[in-house]
Amino acid sequence: MTGHVTKPRRESGTEHWDIIIKPSGNVSGRLTAAWKYRELVWMFFKRDFTTFYKQTVLGPVWYLIQPTLTAITYYVVFGKIANLSTDGISPLVFYMSGTIIWNYFSACLTNNAETFSKNSSLFGKVYFPRLVVPLAVAMSSLVAFVIQFMLLLLITFALWLSQDGIVISLRFVFTTPLILAYVATLGVGAGLAISALTVRYRDLVYAVGFMAQLWMYATPVVYSFSQVPERYQWIYHLNPMTTPVQLFRWALFDSSPLPLSVCLANVVVTLIVLIGGLMLFARAEATAMDTV
Repeated sequence: MTGHVTKPRRESGTEHWDIIIKPSGNVSGRLTAAWKYRELVWMFFKRDFTTFYKQTVLGPVWYLIQPTLTAITYYVVFGKIANLSTDGISPLVFYMSGTIIWNYFSACLTNNAETFSKNSSLFGKVYFPRLVVPLAVAMSSLVAFVIQFMLLLLITFALWLSQDGIVISLRFVFTTPLILAYVATLGVGAGLAISALTVRYRDLVYAVGFMAQLWMYATPVVYSFSQVPERYQWIYHLNPMTTPVQLFRWALFDSSPLPLSVCLANVVVTLIVLIGGLMLFARAEATAMDTV
């Protein structure tokens, strides 16, 4: 949306507005509008971050407790009981690396699923590009990832010092920002699509968490891609989260890289999700405040 509202001019008994606020006609226009309001993105980011910790006792420590306990649980269930291979990577860091990259995607997805309903009081009072809110969510979720990533590096370094046979690759310094940009793009795109659909179909709000959990098990988070039978690998070509999870481990621990065909297919799916999400979100903007 662009423009400002001014007082109408009256001509022959009718009102004529000098400037009318209306939605941008294309995806690039909406992205440009969001960039112009980047300071507002920062304000929403600080609001979300402050709100989360306002009434917590442990604060950011929760970000350390959650992936640690999750990784230990996966290690017991999938490593010891199910005896799934981790491709020679130390089980604790294998499960933790998959967990933290998935957590970032899941946060971008689920926290944007109710963009219109959670912000209806604000959207109904003042104009700003609605895309600002999902972008702020992606930024605030990134804080959790950074804290968890530092924990992962500390554990990895400790295992390396203990001569646990772990290999540390420094390529993560260059590849991690690209992986995060990919995950944020996918998570925001999928979140925009769901938030647009929840304007009409409120039941989706309750299904998002369940769908995200199923999606995780269809992603090589608790198992390696090398263990997927060849006849089922087409599913992972369509699952755009296959690439960031596997590439994150490859960047950190020098594990087996993904086939190029999987990476290219995942990138195409991610772009489709992003463009589709932006288009659905744009259409929902026009009537969201009337139906929420």
